[in-house]
Amino acid sequence: MEHKKQFLIAALAFFAGYFFIKYLIVDPAIMNYFLVITILLAAGMVFFLTRFSKKSNLCISVISLSVFFLCGYALATNQMMNMPEEENTPLLTRSTEDSGKGHTAVIYISHGEPVTYDPIVWINQFKELEETGVPFVPHLVRPIFINHLRHSYMIAGKSQHCAIHSEMFKNLEKAYREEGDSQTKFYLSFLDEFDTPAEATIKALNEGASKIIICNVFLTQSNHSLEGEHQVKEILDEFDIPVYQAGPFWDSETLKSMFVNRLNAHVGNSDKTDIGVLLVGHGQPDEWDKEFPTETEQELSFRYDIIDLFVNEGYKKENLSLAWMEFKAPKVEGKIKEFVNKKLQKVYYFPAAISADCIHTQIDLPEQIARVDIPSDMEIIGLGGWNNDPIVVRAIKEKVDVYMGQKEKSLLAMQY
Repeated sequence: MEHKKQFLIAALAFFAGYFFIKYLIVDPAIMNYFLVITILLAAGMVFFLTRFSKKSNLCISVISLSVFFLCGYALATNQMMNMPEEENTPLLTRSTEDSGKGHTAVIYISHGEPVTYDPIVWINQFKELEETGVPFVPHLVRPIFINHLRHSYMIAGKSQHCAIHSEMFKNLEKAYREEGDSQTKFYLSFLDEFDTPAEATIKALNEGASKIIICNVFLTQSNHSLEGEHQVKEILDEFDIPVYQAGPFWDSETLKSMFVNRLNAHVGNSDKTDIGVLLVGHGQPDEWDKEFPTETEQELSFRYDIIDLFVNEGYKKENLSLAWMEFKAPKVEGKIKEFVNKKLQKVYYFPAAISADCIHTQIDLPEQIARVDIPSDMEIIGLGGWNNDPIVVRAIKEKVDVYMGQKEKSLLAMQY
């Protein structure tokens, strides 16, 4: 009988740990259900522990139950990390001998982000960081990190990222239609949402595309831009059709001009010498710089060029700064503190590397700034990602235009 009591208490501790993780990571609509289960299990464990355990063995019992709790916690964490990803790949019906119908397909690729909370994106990110040997979040702490992501979605309501890219995509297609191009077909795709670049490529092939232009709507050449190219290349590996890669945008003078245009529109007739500007880069782990050195180099080059443009417009160079959102220094908080110490009236910040507003810009970046004690007479104003700005759409079109008249094959001969 004594062993049965101990087993019951241990089982309660194990399942309390298991369902606690479920509470941390499940959809907000059902999280309270798992919270109630966790509380009931924990309460039952405490009740039976105090009722059946001897006072002399209480300390040992608590340690033992903590171990069982962690076992349940660890099991649920492992299940989270092995969560299957939804697949929606269409059937490729075109034969490799089919030369197509003669038109061009533009595969528009962006990062993507789930509209509502879905932990799979960060689970995949954890796996990628592990594979490259980058220390980030310890295994057992990852559910807490995912819980923070869920909390951000609960505050934001939903991510605007994919919806904004959808509008940018429509305006890109519209620009070609207005020029009289009725033949080119356009396909929207995301790395972390549907359709993926692979799915978009299959659709383009099934609809008879004879040439493909990959439009990488990323700032830099990095693991993200290469991931989209790899997906497209894998589908096209046996097809003898020309493929080109347009983008990234770190060297786009048109895109750089958007930052000046947007800032000037907000500043208006205000004194530019009393304006601070912070260009925030995304950042990647130092370990990734060895494999993708262009990410950091291009992100820095892009922002330095924009600062030079701001100086030419009359803004004071000493009031223009760079910061990183993740992985690298200087951090956003430190730079905002510098602006506070300078007693500037207004500080504008751009998430310069982010093509469309997302949880990073809607929640994470404002939270980083909110950690600084901002004087009541000082304004900190976010000007958003690139977004559906006519200048941004023009910059994308300029990149695609380069390859619209090309005939020879290029991308498939690239070394990966």
